[in-house]
Amino acid sequence: MWPGSHFAPDLRLLGQQFMKDETKLTPLQRLRTRAHLLLTALRKRLTLGVRAVLLDGKKVLLVKHTYTPGWQFPGGGVEPGETAETAAGREALEETGYAVDGRPVLHGLFLNRIAGGKRDHVAVYVWRDFRSQLEFAPNLEIAECGWFDIDALPADVGKGTARRIREIFDKTRPDSEW
Repeated sequence: MWPGSHFAPDLRLLGQQFMKDETKLTPLQRLRTRAHLLLTALRKRLTLGVRAVLLDGKKVLLVKHTYTPGWQFPGGGVEPGETAETAAGREALEETGYAVDGRPVLHGLFLNRIAGGKRDHVAVYVWRDFRSQLEFAPNLEIAECGWFDIDALPADVGKGTARRIREIFDKTRPDSEW
């Protein structure tokens, strides 16, 4: 059955499956994430986040946040009146110091169930044209930023991030969930 619905589409027919992300959050990280999602849910019915994938040949730019484990794509929330594409470019600059150039490729829109959320969607944009505009310095949000060869990703890269990298480079159809 489709959760919470009288209609039960056969997910196998849609090419979808339920995915369980096994990201390990500390109790404080889980509390902060749930508090954020609760406050957001009180204001709106769903959230839209973005991730910016910056590629240089077979290297990908990743960040390590201070509030969640593992390496991720730069990204964040879409502000009112802002397009998802603009938000992804803004987040790339804010979190890494790289300014994006030109139009990106929309890789996909994904449901993100991490920390028990049911309302969070993430749009993933891919850029191959960008330039270093600001020097990166660790801050309250981003602890580290680095380029990684796709064949030598850090052991603690996020599972959803690793899936997106494989999809992009293997040119496979993206999953529907993060």
